[in-house]
Amino acid sequence: MNSSLIIVPTYNERENLPRIAQKLLSLPVPVDLLVVDDNSPDGTGKIADELAAKHAQIHVLHRPGKNGLGRAYIAGFQWALARHYEFIFEMDCDFSHNPDDIPQFLKAAEQADLVLGSRYIGGVRVINWPLSRLMLSRSAGKYVEWVTGMPFMDPTGGYKCFRRRALEAIQLEDVRSNGYSFQIEMTHRLWRQGFKIVEIPIIFTDRTEGESKISKGIVNEAIWLVWRLWLQNGLRRSPPRSGPPRN
Repeated sequence: MNSSLIIVPTYNERENLPRIAQKLLSLPVPVDLLVVDDNSPDGTGKIADELAAKHAQIHVLHRPGKNGLGRAYIAGFQWALARHYEFIFEMDCDFSHNPDDIPQFLKAAEQADLVLGSRYIGGVRVINWPLSRLMLSRSAGKYVEWVTGMPFMDPTGGYKCFRRRALEAIQLEDVRSNGYSFQIEMTHRLWRQGFKIVEIPIIFTDRTEGESKISKGIVNEAIWLVWRLWLQNGLRRSPPRSGPPRN
């Protein structure tokens, strides 16, 4: 078992999964891959099982049906913590997140508890998005900062690396959000506990295979979630403590 685990949720990703698995296994740093499949009707789960049978670094977690990105990641985090991984990643299966960035995440994680891959540090780093989608993403980031006070350029991004100690500090069973709001909530829970969070630049390339999972429901959930997080933080726009809890 390696110390780093890449969690990749899948739903109808049969075209992308073999390619992303091959790329991850060829990285200059050793990683394991956990595929969390939501009973994909296109047979992605079967392909994942076939890959796992060939490669000891690949593991598969089957879920009974499509229940949201957040729920898939929570299941993956619990699986990873039970097996004592130190660096635990969120990453999309569709190559919108470049696997070649994983070494720089790991380097940054040596001095941080959570590393966020940012599409907006040093300018816009997004390829193949229409202007409307780009404006939605940038506006969401500004909205999150305005309501919660979190000083991050890209709080809705889904390319992340958690240190084990950070995930252990979150009551994962209490996280109920999905989509954009899941990314915001996970970061906010660590930020308000005083964990060290850093952003590194990435280039985001929109998917070329499969379909986007974004919906109006996901956007609306994020709009209301930030107010709930603000209330949970005692109406503060800054962390209430100076550092993470110590055991």
